Amino acid sequence: MWLGLEVLEELQELGEGWMMRHLHLFLLLLLLFHTRAQSLAASRPNFVLLMADDLGIGDPGCYGNKTLRTPNIDRLARGGVKFTQHLAASPLCTPSRAAFMTGRYPVRSGLASRSRVGVFIFSASSGGLPPSEITFARMLKDQGYSTALIGKWHLGMSCAHKADFCHHPVSHGFDYFYGLTVTNLRDCKPGSGTVFSTGIRVLTFLPLQALGVLLATLEVLHCLGLVRVPRAVFLGLLLLAAAILGGLLAFLHYFRPLNCFLMRNHEVTQQPMSYDNLTQRLTAEALHFLRRNSEKPFLLVLSYLHVHTALFSSKDFAGKSLHGAYGDAAEEMDWSVGQVLDALDEMQLANSTFIYFSSDHGAHVEELSPRGEVHGGSNGIYKGGKANNWEGGIRVPGIVRWPGVIQAGQEIDEPTSNMDVFPTVVKLAGAPLPDDRIIDGRDLMPLLLGETQQSDHEFLFHYCNSYLNAVRWHPRNSPSIWKAFFFTPKFTPEEASNGCFSTHVCFCHGHFVTHHRPPLLFDISRDPRERHPLTPQSEPQFHEVLRAIQGAAERHRATLAPVPDQLSIGNLIWKPWLQLCCPSSGLSCQCDREKQQGQEWRVSR
Repeated sequence: MWLGLEVLEELQELGEGWMMRHLHLFLLLLLLFHTRAQSLAASRPNFVLLMADDLGIGDPGCYGNKTLRTPNIDRLARGGVKFTQHLAASPLCTPSRAAFMTGRYPVRSGLASRSRVGVFIFSASSGGLPPSEITFARMLKDQGYSTALIGKWHLGMSCAHKADFCHHPVSHGFDYFYGLTVTNLRDCKPGSGTVFSTGIRVLTFLPLQALGVLLATLEVLHCLGLVRVPRAVFLGLLLLAAAILGGLLAFLHYFRPLNCFLMRNHEVTQQPMSYDNLTQRLTAEALHFLRRNSEKPFLLVLSYLHVHTALFSSKDFAGKSLHGAYGDAAEEMDWSVGQVLDALDEMQLANSTFIYFSSDHGAHVEELSPRGEVHGGSNGIYKGGKANNWEGGIRVPGIVRWPGVIQAGQEIDEPTSNMDVFPTVVKLAGAPLPDDRIIDGRDLMPLLLGETQQSDHEFLFHYCNSYLNAVRWHPRNSPSIWKAFFFTPKFTPEEASNGCFSTHVCFCHGHFVTHHRPPLLFDISRDPRERHPLTPQSEPQFHEVLRAIQGAAERHRATLAPVPDQLSIGNLIWKPWLQLCCPSSGLSCQCDREKQQGQEWRVSR
């Protein structure tokens, strides 16, 4: 008995001695574990991705604007990195946003149109981002992130019936959605005009004029006795004219309640959409999401309706800017950016949050109100704008902030793309990139951290709908950035107009473009305004550069696989069986569940 106690005491003393001798090792391991945990936490930041709509690179103050007030976007730039050659993968909303979400050229997912219409215009159409595509939201959700999209989606909703939601944000990795599945059109705001003027002219006015001429001709011939026309023919033609006119009036009357609505997840909450304090409501939803998820990793995509027409702003901003309705909308969006930044500061999340701000493409230079007021933004010194691949159509604001990780106050003048967000975000979240598909984006972190001084994009391919329009080449160890155009849009009414005003946007084929053989070549590093095309006489490397670009284009085309055209006419047209209506709204498709819930939104400035 005593012997057993002595043995136990000796073992206890040995254990205590071992613990004392190895305590420093234990503490060191604990410290290393804690440091590793902190490192892992730092490598898995939260993400707030802010996407403006149709904002030009010449609009924010940090990009040179002296009269449009954007203090919060400027604050974001001062605290982070400003890209001066940040490029949209397409100069139109739908394909650009598809590239942003997937890190892939939109032609790979069938979101590069083969017709004139390059975006979705009806909520009840069957095209959209295919379920087979992988978004960064889906990748982050698989890594345990809470994910939300607030605002504009514009990548489709349903496929075969209105309840399948195969293209809906919730089907693409977002836990929560509040906003519009299509876009903010003029037709959604009474008195702002219509984007269907060309279609109305072709489908309504021209047939009515033709019917009018035919009726008048038949009446004259009948009265002269040259032709005997049965009265049933006159009656049939009159009924046809009445049907065409009735169809036009029905379209104009029912478009707003059918197409312009807000959704929360899969439920319509306001139909038609009200513009009253709309930005405040979207911002409030974003702040609620941040506060609900402040204790776990999150991804917030706040996709603004500003500054796409129809332009709108609350009474706190209306008439306050120096740039009319456009400036009011831009300054209201800047206020919203400030609200997000303030909320992150308040919750002490600024240092653990990767923030990205950009626009889906350049400003819409042809955008005029029915009264002729300019409702488009500024693309600064750059030529062209929305819907074309001149620099003004694709060079956009690009700002990244991550305090404590990315050095503040940097300016990077290297070609980068909105496709680069996908691999950057996915890698930072700790997920491997998909290995079953081509990812065209490149990780931005080496540039942001100063580990490299040159973009990983040697070539970038600029599409006008499904047509390869231009190629940008930044040779390794060379300051030159070459850009070759295979065709360019014909600006109207004249070349000096800097836009396609006769068609509202520039088109990509046929008599709307001029083909160039050899391609039109610029050195963007020396001529960012694209005013002086190079020739074999002015550039000794002319033929060598074009051979390299042509070879890259051929290699790129070889990587493209046939995919269904999501923007075909069949996928674009309105389908009654896909139309959503408010729950319990009957045949009217009109309700305001937000107003019924007594929600109020206030601006704090």
